[in-house]
Amino acid sequence: MQGEPQNQLRTDADALIAKGIRRVHVLAWRDLDDDEAGGSEVHADEFERRWAEAGLDVLHRTSAAVGQPAEAERNGYRVIRRGSRYTVFPRTVASELTGRMGHYDALVEIMNGVPFFSPLWCRQPRMLFLHHVHGPMWDQLLPGPFAAAGRALESRVAPPLYRRGLTATPSDATREELIEIGFRPELITAVPNGTDPRFSPGGTKTAHPSIVAVARLAPVKRFGLLLDAVAEAREQVPDLRLTIVGDGPDRAALDERVKRLGAADWVEFAGWVDHVDLVDLYRRSWIVASASLAEGWGLSLTEAAGCATPAVATDIRGHRSSVVEGETGLLASEADLGSAIARLLTNHELRHRLGQAAQTRVRAMTWDATAAGVLGVLRRAADR
Repeated sequence: MQGEPQNQLRTDADALIAKGIRRVHVLAWRDLDDDEAGGSEVHADEFERRWAEAGLDVLHRTSAAVGQPAEAERNGYRVIRRGSRYTVFPRTVASELTGRMGHYDALVEIMNGVPFFSPLWCRQPRMLFLHHVHGPMWDQLLPGPFAAAGRALESRVAPPLYRRGLTATPSDATREELIEIGFRPELITAVPNGTDPRFSPGGTKTAHPSIVAVARLAPVKRFGLLLDAVAEAREQVPDLRLTIVGDGPDRAALDERVKRLGAADWVEFAGWVDHVDLVDLYRRSWIVASASLAEGWGLSLTEAAGCATPAVATDIRGHRSSVVEGETGLLASEADLGSAIARLLTNHELRHRLGQAAQTRVRAMTWDATAAGVLGVLRRAADR
């Protein structure tokens, strides 16, 4: 490792070790090797591998993943997978209280809607990482009364418990949301997500106008809305094609929507692709798009930005952190998403300018800086 973020990372790691803080447990509900892993799991792996390289002993505790062993080593840190999506919470707490996973000197809790309630049982230095507030997503994820319970847990139960501890989040937008639900502003730090340097310009664009959209096919991502928006844009850009990268529970419903739209000749479902193919898709596509309802950070938008491919996305808080409106892409309301796509595809000068600005902005967003920023918050927790 080299450069200022890496030096800061090592400085903070050495300072923690000098205090007797070497073993760090990271609690997360889902694992990177899970079939449904997304940006949150990528984020955890990126900072954990760098912490391990800096000399910390990191253990990642998460739920079971199909086809994966209960225990493994990955990128320099240890992974323990036990419990389902729901039982992982009580099982993890029980394991920590009984010491079945060994002692720990500090704790990082990654909250994805449901908390591990670490303030109630953890007596070591600890911090919370929260990617986004689910808010309207609960109605997409769970039926009526369960959605209400999830919303109450996140917005009413969690804030009083966690508000006295240090919290990190990937964007100022999520920081604002946390303040609105009761977290203390002076204890929240926004640490932007990084972008792997492999996402870089290269190759040639497709001969025809093209869009790539990358995400798990889940209700909150609103691929149905994106399909409708692209169909509208095709009225002005008739040779436009859309490639959807990802898989998930909405795939069957999206297949039906494609049939209703008569879109089989301009929509391709690519499934999950490897990193080499993903970079190639970002580079070849004219734009990247997202119609998501809520995000903590639009990771696919900044990955594409690294390839000098500008974005068109819904105007939500998370997207405002990864896209600078009118500078690195376009943000639009649900109703205007189709016209924004058409505008960027038909204005070649604008598209080139936004793509270059997006690539320049993302170059400063590194995973080294992210790992150093999150570790800095943990060091502050230890100092407190």
